[in-house]
Amino acid sequence: MFQAIVDFISNVLQFLFEFTNNMGVPSYGIAIILLTIIIKVVLFPLTFKQIKSMKAMQTLQPEMKRIQEKHKKTPEKAQQEIMQLYKSEGVNPLAGCLPLLVQMPILFALFRALDNFDYTVIPSFLWIPNLSNPDPIILPILVAGTMFMQMYIQQKLTGTAATTDQAQMQKMFLYVMPFMLGFFARSFPAGLALYWTMFSIMGTVEQFIINGPAFLAAREGSK
Repeated sequence: MFQAIVDFISNVLQFLFEFTNNMGVPSYGIAIILLTIIIKVVLFPLTFKQIKSMKAMQTLQPEMKRIQEKHKKTPEKAQQEIMQLYKSEGVNPLAGCLPLLVQMPILFALFRALDNFDYTVIPSFLWIPNLSNPDPIILPILVAGTMFMQMYIQQKLTGTAATTDQAQMQKMFLYVMPFMLGFFARSFPAGLALYWTMFSIMGTVEQFIINGPAFLAAREGSK
């Protein structure tokens, strides 16, 4: 099954390269960017559900905390009431995990496809001499920077956490996760790092599409 996904992504990437070739700008880098856009468009319904679920969960945090305080000695009862709260508000706590669960096999398959891909026709892209080899400096910085941008804007658009502990956790993730991913990207094939950079940029655009109008309306209403 996994190899089938690898083969499918390899075929799509080759198709997109042929598309750029027919357009007179043969480039595997452009093909990877187009592949990223296609994947984000296909996953947009799941991402939409994820973001809306996150916002709904955030809205319910005060009531969840009240339930937990009320049933300190009976956590089973607290869990039952919280599940009932989810049901009454139409919130699925697992909805936020769906895009990640879908993206992970795609990411691993893309890693394998890019690692095994034959770039002998057009191996380079911009400053990158070979997309199958790591780019140790520029792309890792872009990976970390674009991921930080996406997470920062997401936190701004969706609002702050309901509790101090959650706010501290969000702040830690905001600074630690991009740094870690950027560090690991030093050993990624450059094509994969390029994909992740574009993925974060597209994720930022999605945040503005989904949350931007409501965020601006809320700011206008608070004036």
